Amino acid sequence: MMQRKLTAVSLFTGAGGLDVGLDSTGRFDLLAAVELQETFCKSLRRNQEQGRFGTSDTRIIQADLSVYTPRELMAELGIKPGELDVLVGGPPCQSFSTAGRRGGVQDPRGQLIWNYLDFVRELRPKVFLMENVRGLLSAALEHRPIAERPPQGGEPLRPEEQPGSVFDLWLSDALDMCGGEYRVDTFEVNAVNYGAPQLRERVLVFGNRLGRVTPVLTPTHAQDDPMLAPYRTLRDALDGLQESQPTLLDFSPRKKHYLDLVPTGGNWRSLPDDVAQESMGRAYHAKGGRSGWWRRLSWDLPSPTITTMPNHSSTSMCHPEQTRVLSVVECARVQEFPDDWEFLGSVTEQMKQVGNAVPARLGIIAGETVARLIEDASLDLAHDVPRATQTYIKSHVRTRRWWQNGQAVVQA
Repeated sequence: MMQRKLTAVSLFTGAGGLDVGLDSTGRFDLLAAVELQETFCKSLRRNQEQGRFGTSDTRIIQADLSVYTPRELMAELGIKPGELDVLVGGPPCQSFSTAGRRGGVQDPRGQLIWNYLDFVRELRPKVFLMENVRGLLSAALEHRPIAERPPQGGEPLRPEEQPGSVFDLWLSDALDMCGGEYRVDTFEVNAVNYGAPQLRERVLVFGNRLGRVTPVLTPTHAQDDPMLAPYRTLRDALDGLQESQPTLLDFSPRKKHYLDLVPTGGNWRSLPDDVAQESMGRAYHAKGGRSGWWRRLSWDLPSPTITTMPNHSSTSMCHPEQTRVLSVVECARVQEFPDDWEFLGSVTEQMKQVGNAVPARLGIIAGETVARLIEDASLDLAHDVPRATQTYIKSHVRTRRWWQNGQAVVQA
């Protein structure tokens, strides 16, 4: 007997990476994808019209989810509270990223995780899935600069300044909504552990009102583990790809001058010391590994995290052999978009779509987990299981030491 497809709605859809993954499982009927950015919506609509995801009935809705309401969405789709199977979404994460300024909820984008919760509360889906950066779990409701914290002589942190206070409050609100009927399970994961050719840490939050424990997202790939498949590499990702005129957000002539000196798999540490200091300026004396500076990728390792600006000196994504940045299509391959997927707009807009996307592989893993949750809903839940759990699944993965004794070094 053919299984019924599960109805799904995607919020904060972005470039559609999560949706591509969900769709490729064959288990979901995507009713709508809601996204703010006009160019992103044009790309989504083009690919939906070409049959690359969703169906001919999937709605691509351009809307600001800080003002567009759940009732407007339900009216447009003709659904009532409790009828939707799955609600998915990845609210903008820049305000929680450890690579950014960490504005938290003081940044308007940080409020959008509560807007997402408003849609859960009103739509009452059987299952919801929210994805975000790992930094969400350590973000504070109010950010205090490091120079003003207790180790530097500052006053003790107030409760709202404590690491993790954002997610603690969000989780409390999620557990209290709808009369406390939702159970929430949180996973810190790395896409590389599930077969993606990329190191990319994410948080996946599953909520369900079915009385079920979310199955553990068991890794399928690892480094030097005979029981699991080996990590997929950049070579695997780009195998067979041919581009006559690659679309590039390329390096400047100055950056290419320094990158020409870096061998495959190397970075700034492989440059002569005087050249490294000259090229990096004050960053040469900064703390931390600075592994992205003048980075030339390795064929035989997973790709670093794809970003929106791969041509920056400090987050360089230089081709292993050619002195150029990875192209839009190459980055999309690493993110595991279909080869015929179209990204519209300027080169900058295309890279923004690719770099901000959720790896399609995580959409597959999450989609299969959601489908299993709903299918197993008739089974009983043990009474001693807590209403919320958090599971860390090797989200931080180190594959290398970069440079030692004149060569790039791989390290578990």
